Amino acid sequence: MADYLKGLFGGSQPSPVADDDFADFAHAPPPTPASISPVTASTASSDGAIPTGPAGSPVLYTKWYRVWERSSPADFISEAVILPFMIVIIAFHIWGRRTNKAKAAAWIHAIGPCLEREYASVGFGGANKEGPSADEVQAQGLAKAMAESQSSAKEEGLMKERSAMEYATYATGRQNVAFTDGKLMLYKRYNPATLLVEAALGFLFESMPAPRENMLLTTYPFDGRERDLVPAKSQEQKDAIEATARGKGSVYDGFVWAVVHKESMKGLRDERYDLSLTSTREHAKLPAWCVVMSESAEVTEALLTGELAKALEQAGDGFEFLIVSDMPLEKPQTLDETKPRKRISLSMNLPSNSASSKSYDPSLPLLNYFLRMPDHLTTSARFRPEVMKKIKAVREEEQKKISKASKEEEAEERRLESEKKKKEIRDNRMRGMSADEQRKFLEKERERTGKKQEKKMSRKA
Repeated sequence: MADYLKGLFGGSQPSPVADDDFADFAHAPPPTPASISPVTASTASSDGAIPTGPAGSPVLYTKWYRVWERSSPADFISEAVILPFMIVIIAFHIWGRRTNKAKAAAWIHAIGPCLEREYASVGFGGANKEGPSADEVQAQGLAKAMAESQSSAKEEGLMKERSAMEYATYATGRQNVAFTDGKLMLYKRYNPATLLVEAALGFLFESMPAPRENMLLTTYPFDGRERDLVPAKSQEQKDAIEATARGKGSVYDGFVWAVVHKESMKGLRDERYDLSLTSTREHAKLPAWCVVMSESAEVTEALLTGELAKALEQAGDGFEFLIVSDMPLEKPQTLDETKPRKRISLSMNLPSNSASSKSYDPSLPLLNYFLRMPDHLTTSARFRPEVMKKIKAVREEEQKKISKASKEEEAEERRLESEKKKKEIRDNRMRGMSADEQRKFLEKERERTGKKQEKKMSRKA
């Protein structure tokens, strides 16, 4: 107690007791601070200190924005490899889209006047009504800039870009025709890798079509359905439409007839169900590279005119097919799909220099004939009863095949459903049986199955 009080009031301190566990640190030297090089005024005002790195190379510490002083070209090797590929891909994409757009503009510039001469309404509307900019007026002059602006706006209204490789147009407002659809298919120039792969697959395999550039126009006739397809704004228009429908001025007989390029003949017959109903013949009026696919010789004589033969000769190898059909493209699976749906189709390959509208001049006579063909059909495509009886017999035979296949499919479904119900009843019965009863039940079932098989074998013998 006395020692404790002495310690509180500054008395003599007890001598420390040595600890063997810390004997190794008893005589350790005190730590010394690291030496720091003196910084002079000239050094402080320079770009920065230059400490020695682990490899002896100086690393410069500078202002945050002086990236070039803290890095070297070796730090950007991966970027240097990736960036050229990205530039090439972007450049191809921009070039491909611009090239396709220029080809589409030349296409609609060539066929647009033909459509406007035959139809009251062409295109989708919504054309750009804005005039030329001030820079364009100063560079080209007011008259020229206005003309180019109006031409560009008109082309934009006549066609629509569905994708970078597909453009479409539309026309309606004509006697005997409900409407006409136009489609332009171009190469995938914006994606050269895909284009090369598709071209290689088309070259190696016949089942893979090679990429190509073509246009497809499809006309859908009224065929006496004006009252269902034409909107009437007044009672007078409604009465006129009903009178036209009663007169059946837009009706013609249903059949399948085509003029086809020989190179496309086999592929079209395999792809299209309607052409599989026809027979192929050469004709003296046609060029050597064309054939007729028809259901009747009388149909060919009525439709193959001298004007059409001359237009085909002028179109040359750019022509692919001209088809008048009322049957579906794909094989029908039900009787409802065999109902006649009349249409006229024209397909032509684009010329090699399709960026110029002048390159379409050889194919314009055939295009004009195609647009006026519904008028020729309504006046000439009405045949003798004997001819139509033969054509209808082929369709009835196809309908019988479809009906038979449909009935067989329904019978198979009923059989499977009956077997499923019998199996459910059998399983429910076996659940309530004991093991011995189940064994006897299965033995009787095997005996019945064996007897049925014996009866079948005896009948065959």
